Amino acid sequence: MAKDKTEAEIAAKKEKKDKKRKLEEVEDVEAVTPKKEKKKKRKSEAADNDESVMDVDGQSLVKVEEAEDKKDEKAVVAVPLAALVPFANPLADDKAQKKVLKAVKKAAKSKSLKRGVKECVKSIRKSPPATPATMSPNTLPPGIIILAADISPMDVISHIPVLCEDHNIPYVYVPSRAELGAAGSTKRPTSVVMLTPNVGGGKKDEKKEGSEEWLETYKDLHKLALKLGQTVKV
Repeated sequence: MAKDKTEAEIAAKKEKKDKKRKLEEVEDVEAVTPKKEKKKKRKSEAADNDESVMDVDGQSLVKVEEAEDKKDEKAVVAVPLAALVPFANPLADDKAQKKVLKAVKKAAKSKSLKRGVKECVKSIRKSPPATPATMSPNTLPPGIIILAADISPMDVISHIPVLCEDHNIPYVYVPSRAELGAAGSTKRPTSVVMLTPNVGGGKKDEKKEGSEEWLETYKDLHKLALKLGQTVKV
């Protein structure tokens, strides 16, 4: 009887040990499989992220290329009318603004651009006063002034249009000083620039590279300024 009991106890202990082992194996498998699945998920997510990054980079590259190909057709910055000075006449619309900023860019490359109130006012005062001969539309002016209409305080540029009229220098307003500064190859916003017909600041008789091309651009801008000046709102 005692032997039977001991054998039964031993068998029961073995069964318990086997059950424990099986449970431990099952727990180990359950514990290991989620880790593997997590790793797989992480890898798949990383791959998806890489693909999404590639897609985003691809889109950004396309956008950059499109922007480089369409620099002249770049959308202008929208400025609310409330931010513009009340005497901003003539004010270039979107289409005219693109032409004006394009001419400013060419003037910066040709070194035919003066920036800032001080430098522009100095150049205006040095130019000859208005006479019937100089007021002819066929006569090219010594300069063309481009003003930013979102300047504050407005007193910074309020005297410039009067000086321009005294010296028969056409002037045009553009809505954004930031756009005007960027077109003039400066990092800072610019309140006023002056375009001159001579390349590199040279004399009228001197001919330099690109002078004929720039002169054609200057003539086109002069025609645009005269056209805008005919529709000035008082």
